Amino acid sequence: MDCFRLHKQLANGDPLFLTGVTFPSEYHASPETLVKLTVYDAKDKNQESSSLVGSATFSVGELLRAKDERLTLSLSSSASSVPRGIRAHGQNMKMSANAAPWYSDGACAAGTVVVSRLKMGEMEEVDVDHITTDVPSHKCPLVCESASHAGIDRENNPPTGPVFKNPICKVYRFQTEDSKWMLVREQMEECTLSFSVPKQLLSLYIQEDMSRVQDLRELGELSPHWDNLRKEVMTRYGGIISSYQETFAELDKITGRSFKPSCCKAQKSLQFIPINLHTQRMRVTCPKKTDAFYDIVTVGAPAAHFQGFKCGGLQRLLSRYEAEKKSFSTAYQCIYYSPQHTAKAQEVLSTMSLLQPLITSLAEQLLQAAQEHSCPGLRDALKNLSDKTEQFVHTLKDELVKSALLALHAARPGYVSKSQKQNPAQGGQHQGRVLQGAEQSPSPAQGLPGHSPATSTTDGTAMCNNVDGSQNPHPLMRGEGAPLKHQDSIPHHKEYDEEEWDRVWANVAKCLNCVIAMVDKLLEEDNSKQEPVPEQQQQQQQLADVIISHNPGTWKEQLCPLVTRLKECVMEVVEKARRGMTFVLLQEAACSIPQGFLLQQRRDVVFSQALAALACGFVMRLYAGMQDQGFLRQLHLVGLVAQFESLLSTYSEEIGMLEDMEVGISDLQRVLFQITEAQTDDFRDLQPLVCGRRDHFTVEVPLPRLVFQSLPAEIREGKPLRVFPVMFNVGINEQQTIAERFGDITLQERINQRNFETLEAYYKSLSEKLPLECLPSFQTQADLKELLETLGQNVVTKKRKNVEILWIAATICRRLNGIRFTSCKSAKDRTSMSVTLEQCALLRDEHQLSKDFFIRALDCMRREGCRIENVEKNIKCRKYAFNILQLMAFPKCYRPPEGTYGKVDS
Repeated sequence: MDCFRLHKQLANGDPLFLTGVTFPSEYHASPETLVKLTVYDAKDKNQESSSLVGSATFSVGELLRAKDERLTLSLSSSASSVPRGIRAHGQNMKMSANAAPWYSDGACAAGTVVVSRLKMGEMEEVDVDHITTDVPSHKCPLVCESASHAGIDRENNPPTGPVFKNPICKVYRFQTEDSKWMLVREQMEECTLSFSVPKQLLSLYIQEDMSRVQDLRELGELSPHWDNLRKEVMTRYGGIISSYQETFAELDKITGRSFKPSCCKAQKSLQFIPINLHTQRMRVTCPKKTDAFYDIVTVGAPAAHFQGFKCGGLQRLLSRYEAEKKSFSTAYQCIYYSPQHTAKAQEVLSTMSLLQPLITSLAEQLLQAAQEHSCPGLRDALKNLSDKTEQFVHTLKDELVKSALLALHAARPGYVSKSQKQNPAQGGQHQGRVLQGAEQSPSPAQGLPGHSPATSTTDGTAMCNNVDGSQNPHPLMRGEGAPLKHQDSIPHHKEYDEEEWDRVWANVAKCLNCVIAMVDKLLEEDNSKQEPVPEQQQQQQQLADVIISHNPGTWKEQLCPLVTRLKECVMEVVEKARRGMTFVLLQEAACSIPQGFLLQQRRDVVFSQALAALACGFVMRLYAGMQDQGFLRQLHLVGLVAQFESLLSTYSEEIGMLEDMEVGISDLQRVLFQITEAQTDDFRDLQPLVCGRRDHFTVEVPLPRLVFQSLPAEIREGKPLRVFPVMFNVGINEQQTIAERFGDITLQERINQRNFETLEAYYKSLSEKLPLECLPSFQTQADLKELLETLGQNVVTKKRKNVEILWIAATICRRLNGIRFTSCKSAKDRTSMSVTLEQCALLRDEHQLSKDFFIRALDCMRREGCRIENVEKNIKCRKYAFNILQLMAFPKCYRPPEGTYGKVDS
């Protein structure tokens, strides 16, 4: 990017003031292009009053033809409109699409402005003798503004990715410890994934719930009790589907928008959209050094603002719900399944939906190879088919499936338990009703490991088949005789074979063995050279001989009946297992009415916001590390850590937000990423795609063909890439002061401790699988292990507003090639303080920013940088939403400069 710098020639050595003008891309450039600079003087850029200094006009050709590409221009007074602040305005008759911003160091009333040509990547040595550093801190070392792609150096700036738009750039020049000058650029962008990921998730949620409703319909005939529960659950699902479809339609109407401002955080139609999601990159150019880049993603805390926090957030609500669900199971006469069993049922359904079509496809590939008489193709197809079929059988070899099928059988109309047949006096007119009691024995699911005590012998629920749909009181309270014996409450039916399920899924393995034997036989016959046959192969060959004696013909003709039978057995298993797992989820849903459905909606909302932010950070990190082979190895061997920094307090509404955020970030463990080759290099074909269901999502990131071909083979082959989300929270505002002195901060302590353990485990895994030399090098030579130990000590230390936890965690994340996120309620005020502090700390620690410049650099970024632009984008006002009393409670380094804060609607 070519930049033009205007030097201010003053005897009093005032600091540098640089103002940028970006040439819009729709204009064309030529040497005759004229630029008019108008300079104003203002003490405070936020004030409307300013005084005219003067103006000067020159052409681009004059500058390029000048000696050393440097012009000295005299300022002359002229009448002009007065803008805010010190600005140099470029008024062009013709402007270049590739032209760069112009930098102005200002000018004195008497005099002159020096214009010179400067490239971002070629920092020159600057004579700084006439510049003093003893100046008021409110004056900025430099600000260059750019608000379009025309001001972005595409050659020297690594791409952020095709999902980012509307960049805002600010450029500063700061002095280093050795009296050199560094050039620092901030670039903030919006992300199209703010809307595209939530819309894709909504579509997947709708599909999943519609599929669940269809599965419930296909359960077949149920007794009146279960049928009534099914209808009620289907009605609830219908309500969610209708609500999500309405939200999707509203989002579909929005075009051209790529971020949700903080003032819309509680808007119903936008509740799935992350708040104020932006990326920010800081690029540092120092003399004779390679440019450095530091990325961060800022987003409002993922939380259900529309639903509110009166009763707390997800973490508290889910804990309370699990405790209460046991009593719900009694009220609704259901088996209570633990969260682990519910998750297992969802996993079985998900795995079946993936493996069944895959097995069918691989079976067709096997027949195709047989038709082509291809021995290598036959071997490869058989290996793939065997692997996936064995995985399928292993998934279904679970007692939960077997017990669920037995429970479903007991829920059919007219079912009579063994105990009722043995006790007709007790049964009588009540045959088939739910029996509950302190002495009643557990249901078939109760023997499973980890099953809830809710169905233990003390307060369990036997299988029910309420024929008339009525609700019956406790048998002992009805005085209907002695309680049932332990073994009698397990459902039995003379027509139901409890071993049937074992035979059904075992048939799949037998069919696969027949296919393997046949393929071995065919390959054996094709091999002209006979070799001694081992005993195991002899047994398979004998089996194949029996089969082939009844199936003479071509390879395909001989294999086709066996493959067809395999597919039929797989389909039979799928149908039975789907009904059993659907019945488990029906009982879980029935116990959840209505609270469980409301919690699921809340969790969907929070997860949508969290996933949009994660996908945004992953794409940015992937594009930034495309040339780093160590990073790519780490990506497919171990995965990436995604570190979320939260500044929420543990008091009032924000504790509910924190509880939402904790669950949302934890749910990101269910997400995998895959890199794919884009069909074309068109912008639309490079947008990430989300697929899957609630228990498991995959984000596919398409890359241009040439870029994709340069990746390691493991990534090109579609290896799933993991992300390890960790979250650290330290409240810094006045509400946190109240919480620490009079309230409860155990939630924050627990979050930090738990996530420290996750981060420590990630580092251990990384160090075992990858040499640490692959990680990026930093000027600060602190050992990663030492940093982790320090973080662990800070996590357990009782210290108020211990922001060192956040600083150390951020440092570890960057050292681990991780993805950095920073959040507060709206990612606007506290987040801005944190981001600017982190950037200046990096300049100090990694690029020797002069100590005299640190505070001025920090204030300059907060006053003139990208973050104040972010504030204006959100609330149409260049003021951080703080008051002086609030700031007294903030750690000093998180306080903005005078004149940049005030009472505003945020």
